[in-house]
Amino acid sequence: TMTTARYRPTGDLALDPLVTCKLCLGEFPLEQMTTITQCQCIFCTLCLKQYVELLIKEGLQTAISCPDAACPNHGHLQENEIECMVAAEIMQRFKKLQFEKEVLLDPCRTWCPSSSCQAVCQLKEMEPPALQLVQCTACNLEFCSACKANWHPEQVCQENVPVTSFLPGETSSFYKNDDDDDDDDDAPIKRCPKCKVYIERDEGCAQMMCKNCKHAFCWYCLGSLDDDFLLIHYDKGPCRNKLGHSRASVIWHRTQVVGIFAGFGLLLLVASPFLLLATPFVLCCKCKCSKGDDDPLPT
Repeated sequence: TMTTARYRPTGDLALDPLVTCKLCLGEFPLEQMTTITQCQCIFCTLCLKQYVELLIKEGLQTAISCPDAACPNHGHLQENEIECMVAAEIMQRFKKLQFEKEVLLDPCRTWCPSSSCQAVCQLKEMEPPALQLVQCTACNLEFCSACKANWHPEQVCQENVPVTSFLPGETSSFYKNDDDDDDDDDAPIKRCPKCKVYIERDEGCAQMMCKNCKHAFCWYCLGSLDDDFLLIHYDKGPCRNKLGHSRASVIWHRTQVVGIFAGFGLLLLVASPFLLLATPFVLCCKCKCSKGDDDPLPT
């Protein structure tokens, strides 16, 4: 969001110089700026506040980095800095996201898969890791530690069980029983097939990109789309015509991609003769420079 800079008269400018914010490019007095402690980058307080609130509301980052992509120190905002600039309810959401991430990354803890329960269940440390029975202390539900389905002793986990998450308090979460024959394409939350981060899809097309690892994949079959620039995946197989875009928009997308590659190819074709002509001159200059370095110093 662009912020209108408030300039001071020329007489005051000499006494109290204005500082440029690298986010909105506005100039502000120092009291309207905030310095990140870890990297000493400075931004106007309003821009930094909006940046922090946006990341927390998206709910995908629990470590808020400096908004300057070229920050030499790769700084992060500390919790007390975030607390000073956002409302109490947003800070509460931030702490909730931090706790959820801790549980997801902890091999000894997991969420109860029941949509009506918000309990964290403890797992036993096992080497090597193996399936184990987990009983929720809050609702007494017994489930498998791997697939989160009802406990199935002496049976392997079903391969067609969707990789879904059951985060606490999410109204879109659900619990899928073993005897549930419904299609799992509409599962609202799944894991990235590459980094296993939990992703919720509430709208949009089936072409997904994980914000954590930048992996592109199909929401329905979790197949990789990293190299499928033309989205051929949705022209055949079980995901045919399930992209979610109109045929016209898909054709326009493919036209743009082909145009970009054709443009690069044409540019390379036009520039190649000039590169061939310039190569002898570059080599000649390098040879002269190397010979000049080998000459003895004059006496």
